[in-house]
Amino acid sequence: MRQNAAPGVQETAPADVRHTVRAVQGAALGWLSRNRAHFALGDDALARDGRVDGSWKPLGELAQVCATLSVRTPPSGPLHACVRDLLAFAWRQTGEGALFCEVQRAEPFATYPLEVYAAFASAGLRHPGYERAAATVAATRGWRLAEQLPTRRLGVLCAERQIGLHRDDDEPALVARTWLGGLPEPWTFERASGYALTHVVFHLTDWGRGGPDLPPAVAEHLAHWAPAWLVTCLEGGLWDLACEVAAVAAGVPAAGTDATFEAELAGAWVRIAGVQYASGALPEEDGRVAAEVPHEETVPPRDGASAGGASGFRLCYHSTLMAAFAAGLTLARWDDAGVPRAYGGRRDAPVKTPTTPTTGGTG
Repeated sequence: MRQNAAPGVQETAPADVRHTVRAVQGAALGWLSRNRAHFALGDDALARDGRVDGSWKPLGELAQVCATLSVRTPPSGPLHACVRDLLAFAWRQTGEGALFCEVQRAEPFATYPLEVYAAFASAGLRHPGYERAAATVAATRGWRLAEQLPTRRLGVLCAERQIGLHRDDDEPALVARTWLGGLPEPWTFERASGYALTHVVFHLTDWGRGGPDLPPAVAEHLAHWAPAWLVTCLEGGLWDLACEVAAVAAGVPAAGTDATFEAELAGAWVRIAGVQYASGALPEEDGRVAAEVPHEETVPPRDGASAGGASGFRLCYHSTLMAAFAAGLTLARWDDAGVPRAYGGRRDAPVKTPTTPTTGGTG
């Protein structure tokens, strides 16, 4: 049975737990920074038979997380500087946006270039030439009528929104057709539905930066059941999904949560911290990385590549990103005078690349 609404978020976030979350985030960002070379785009990034999941996808995920953390970390703090540096690195990998134009010419109806680019655009890193080309394609019937599952369509709408494109899709109807939007029985939660629900939330909230936000019925459903789903992931050793669900929980409006909800969110971080490697990496799940991701890496000073190798990197980079992401949203929830604005709120000044312009050519 749910208790009455908690009197304040801060009351359920003791100082030692806050310290734990900050430590998890700092260690994760440190590992990501030292291993940034593995995010670099290779020669196959523009190849027709290239592996998008091994090139553009990791880079886009790095950009997405850093774009959010750039407005969810104190501007004067070292973690903010680290996030800005990683975001600048990722932007340089794209030729400051020029590579998006090349991908657009080769695959005009692929959605992944827009989704990756949108993460940069949300942080103020833009390429006018690419945006003109993307807008031209997005105006076609072929683009608008592409057959996509509701969660995928929400992701494309989120990306379009980030660069100022808007269409007349019935977003509430799309949400209602998703697993989460249908307010499912809580016991039907499993890995696939877990990743689906987290991404519905991320797309509706522009990855913790604003967006149209959650429908009231969905927010209420999450207030009831996100803690149980989070515990399910933790007990199953699904650390990557646990971090995603924790990120979702951090954005549920506090007015609809109770003391149990807040205690479960706080307790999750103690368990996540307990499995994080000393290096800062977090395994995706129990038993996946024991021999491939060492607890400590010897990092060459020139390129930041990990001695653990690319295979070990692939098995933990996403979960490490999600740990940093969820920690940032959780701390923002607790530090906002005890009254979180869910995922909405102010947008700080755009992140600028320290040594290069924020816009590319007109290509």
